[in-house]
Amino acid sequence: MRTLLIGMASVLILSSASVGQQPKPKPIPMSVYKSPACGCCSLWIDYMRKNGFDAKVQDVDNIGALKLKLGVREEFSSCHTTEVGGYIVEGHVPVEVVQRMLNERPKIAGIAAPGMPAGSPGMEVPGGRKEPYNILAFTSDGKTTVYERR
Repeated sequence: MRTLLIGMASVLILSSASVGQQPKPKPIPMSVYKSPACGCCSLWIDYMRKNGFDAKVQDVDNIGALKLKLGVREEFSSCHTTEVGGYIVEGHVPVEVVQRMLNERPKIAGIAAPGMPAGSPGMEVPGGRKEPYNILAFTSDGKTTVYERR
């Protein structure tokens, strides 16, 4: 932005960069752990990156051991595990559910979309079929509740 003096009057000149543009929010960092061979994990990672997350990916040979270390019980398990904002996100959880958790800051260890539900982000199927599924909230002491239904 600059001011141009014309005779006794001044004219404010605004560049297109300063008119009506909000600063782009900083991407939210996350660490994603997955098997080196998993393709659907990569689709979910791309989806999260397109929606404001800065995903650092680590291929892990023994993903099951890592899940246990992070407190993800077998019944919550999916193909990848994520750490974001002090929480665990297990599987193909939609971005708006992750954002809701980060905004609400509930007293939980994390959320999970157990299995690999058809139609969830990264698990899209031809024809757009979507399988209903629950996103579970879990605590470090093993309590589970339904956080959201899809």
